[in-house]
Amino acid sequence: MTVTVILVLVGLLALAGLLVLAKGHVGSTANVENLTEQLRSVDVEAFRNLVDPGEEQFLRANLPGSEFRKIQRERMLAAIEYVSCAARNGAILTRVGDAARHSPEPSMAAAGEKLVDTAIRLRLYAFHAMATLYLGLVLPGVRISPVGIAESYEQMTRLVVLLGCFQHAPQGVAAAL
Repeated sequence: MTVTVILVLVGLLALAGLLVLAKGHVGSTANVENLTEQLRSVDVEAFRNLVDPGEEQFLRANLPGSEFRKIQRERMLAAIEYVSCAARNGAILTRVGDAARHSPEPSMAAAGEKLVDTAIRLRLYAFHAMATLYLGLVLPGVRISPVGIAESYEQMTRLVVLLGCFQHAPQGVAAAL
């Protein structure tokens, strides 16, 4: 009975930890401009190349084993950096989306809601992808392919653009008049 209670408590703590990690830092959403200045660029195509199974197969076939393992570790470290940057951007955009959710404009509030959902999903997937990439770093012979994070990141980027259009649409109409 005691073991069951302990396991349930550990499970709840782990779930709470994941939610905190996924949400990002809880900070003030009042200054959205400062948050968006903290975003870092992520080259999605370069990331796709780093985790492409075909590229890994090519390197494996054309390089000696020790050289392949060395290059594969470097590729995994670079991929980890990309995923880490995407996760950080996800945390920032969670706060941006949270600020937009409180907008009186229904379309902006809906776009903010979608952005928050997508950013949280991206961060959860990024933590999973980082674990997979670290496994690939430790065991360079293991085949991994966390390409799905690229699609998730691109979806989040589209939502950010949509949110930006909603934010600047009234200004554009007023300027045209």
